[in-house]
Amino acid sequence: MIIGKSKRDLEKMRAAGQLVGLVHRKLRRMIQPGVTTLEIDKAAEKMIRDAGAVPTFKGYNGFPYSICASVNEEVVHGFPSSRKLKDGDILSIDCGVTLNGFVGDMAVTIPVGRVQPERLELIRVAEECLELAIEQCRPGKHVGDIGWAVQQHAEAHGYTIVRDYVGHGIGRRMHEDPQIPNYGLPDTGNKIKAGYVFAVEPMLNMGVAQTKTLPDGWTVVTVDGQPSAHVEHTVAVTENGPEALTRVVEEVQQSRILA
Repeated sequence: MIIGKSKRDLEKMRAAGQLVGLVHRKLRRMIQPGVTTLEIDKAAEKMIRDAGAVPTFKGYNGFPYSICASVNEEVVHGFPSSRKLKDGDILSIDCGVTLNGFVGDMAVTIPVGRVQPERLELIRVAEECLELAIEQCRPGKHVGDIGWAVQQHAEAHGYTIVRDYVGHGIGRRMHEDPQIPNYGLPDTGNKIKAGYVFAVEPMLNMGVAQTKTLPDGWTVVTVDGQPSAHVEHTVAVTENGPEALTRVVEEVQQSRILA
C-alpha cells in the first residue's frame, strides 16, 4: 500500500531532507586523496546526531555504519573502512537521517582528485538521469514513466541500468511502497498522486548491468569490475509538481533547519 503524506508530514520530511542534504554538502568538502571512508562515516554520524537526528542506516537490518561508501566498481551498500581514497577514484555516498519520525535519503557520486573523463561522464549522465526522473514525479503520471526516463537517457549514452536494486517509497520508514525501478515503460505501474514521496535513485554502470554481493553480505559490486555511479533524491509529489526535499535550500534558510 502506498502511504500518502499530509502537509504536516511533508513539512517534517522537508526538514529531514534538508538535514541530509546539508550533511552531504559538508561531506563533499572532505573528499580528497588520503581520506578514509571510515573518517567520512564518523563525520556524518556526528553531524546527524548533533542536529538531533538519528543515522537511519546504522543498525538497519544489521548494517553497521551511518553511510554507505561505495568506491569505483562498488555499486551500493559499501562498508566504510580504513581504505584511503586515491586520486582518480569515484565515491558514492548514500546517507539517510531520521528526524522527528520521518526519513530523508540521498546519494551522490563524487570524483576524488583528478579523475578520468570517462568516469566524470558517467557521473554527469547519472545526475541527468536523476533530474529527468524527478520531472516525472507528477500527479497523473505513472511509476513506469520514472524508470523509462532513466533508462532511455542512460542507454542513449551507452550505460547499463542496475536492475537488482531499485528506488522506493519513503516516509516514516526508509523503505515503503512502491518500488521505483530505473527501467520501465511509459504509462505503466502505479498512478502517481499528490502526497506520494519517493526515493528516486538511478544506478548506472559503465560495463554490464549484472552485480554480485561480496562476502560481507552487503557490498554490491559490478561483475566485470567496471565503475558504477549512484545518485538519489527524496522527492515529494505535489499539486504543483515534484519537490526534491533533499536539494539544499538557500543558505539563509539553512540555519532554521539546524536550529
